[in-house]
Amino acid sequence: MSRPLRIDAVLVQAVIAGALSFAHLHDLAEAAGQTGWKAWAYPVSVDLLLVAVWRRLRTERSRMAWFWFLVALVASLGANIATAGLLDLDHVPAWLRILVAGWPALAFLGGTLLAHSPTPVADRAPVPPAPAPDPEPIPDRDPITAPEPAPALPEVSAPAVPPALIDHARKVATEHRTRTGTDIDTATLRARLGIPEDLAGAIAAQLA
Repeated sequence: MSRPLRIDAVLVQAVIAGALSFAHLHDLAEAAGQTGWKAWAYPVSVDLLLVAVWRRLRTERSRMAWFWFLVALVASLGANIATAGLLDLDHVPAWLRILVAGWPALAFLGGTLLAHSPTPVADRAPVPPAPAPDPEPIPDRDPITAPEPAPALPEVSAPAVPPALIDHARKVATEHRTRTGTDIDTATLRARLGIPEDLAGAIAAQLA
């Protein structure tokens, strides 16, 4: 039995708002001398920059991401305000024509920086250490009496790990293995979870 179609009011509101903003950007670009397909490309450029910023902010709240978010927001909001009767679209000032003409280069720069900025250090794959050189052979010497073994130290019990922390660490290790192709090491696990070294070692031993 098919489920009845339900209309989401929030989604309808988002579609209406997006269509109006899209039309305002087109009208402003057309009034600034960008005719034909170029006038329609301007709202697409602004919306794509907003999408790129949104994807960046989901993983990293950097100053660069917030800067380009403000740039795209000002471009979209400015077009909506300018076409609300505050600006004579038949006589667009020269400074606005310059801003509209320079927008493609600015949007290209912002999209490139957002898409190709370096990955945070915490997400990089660990570099394996270089193999240690083979020890040189020791010449035969007179036998030396072995010292008496030191008394055994009392065993230190491993810290108790909550099951919820184990589950979260297993998800982090799985995501690390999927992204890098290698198992997560204790140092990276400790940095990702923000826990002491002994607790990270106990978790790594249970994940092995």
